[in-house]
Amino acid sequence: MELGLAPEAAWAVVMDWERQSRWMVFTRVWATANDGAGVGGGVAARTSVGGVGFTDDMVITHWDPPRECTVKHLGKIVRGTGTFTVGPAKNGSTFTWSEDVVPPLGRLGTLAWPVVRPAFELMMRISLRRLVEEVQ
Repeated sequence: MELGLAPEAAWAVVMDWERQSRWMVFTRVWATANDGAGVGGGVAARTSVGGVGFTDDMVITHWDPPRECTVKHLGKIVRGTGTFTVGPAKNGSTFTWSEDVVPPLGRLGTLAWPVVRPAFELMMRISLRRLVEEVQ
């Protein structure tokens, strides 16, 4: 997706963990270690609907500002990695958010993932649209 910001400005927006709470659907985000910066930095995200939810603790495993940040999800519900990538574009920058998620609950989670995945992807698409609105 394109953001109408220079790459450095886009990086500052998407790496502002607490600001992510304004555009990520049903989620509150905050830094937990090293101000959420650099390899070993920590981040947590609480996703909930109607008081039911879970907290996703993460550690930064790759940090290359203003280009890329990868986190490892450490929880029992969300496992795998997530990557934010910022690059230059004609009218500002491109932003990519990718997740390599390992479904919870073993075989049951693997079987349920095709049913859950569309909702997960919809939440990501809505969040990205909200990000664009946030920076306009």
